[in-house]
Amino acid sequence: MKFKVTEDWKASYLDPICLQAGDLLYLTGRQDNWDGHIWLWAKSAGGLEGWIPDSIVRKTNTGYVATEDYTAAELTCRAGQVVTREKETHGWVFCRLPDGPVGWIPLKNLASIVG
Repeated sequence: MKFKVTEDWKASYLDPICLQAGDLLYLTGRQDNWDGHIWLWAKSAGGLEGWIPDSIVRKTNTGYVATEDYTAAELTCRAGQVVTREKETHGWVFCRLPDGPVGWIPLKNLASIVG
């Protein structure tokens, strides 16, 4: 599915958290409600921190683990650009620009292209 960027977006973090399924992570207890979706502030075993969707965390006997691969990389983009949707969750869309860069853009900054 393709989207047109309706409002510029600038990536918030230079070194975002990146997880692989099964990675241990530490939850700080900080959380945010983004348009009705719960995001948790997490720290990876490698020390990177960032927001992760609550749906990718599972509690185990030894702590918390990521249930899927995830990166908090955001995609800097400009209004008018066309991006391709790779996945969507919690009010954000993971997109790819035609020249290759990928990352998250808020859904509210995108409009579906029909056809």
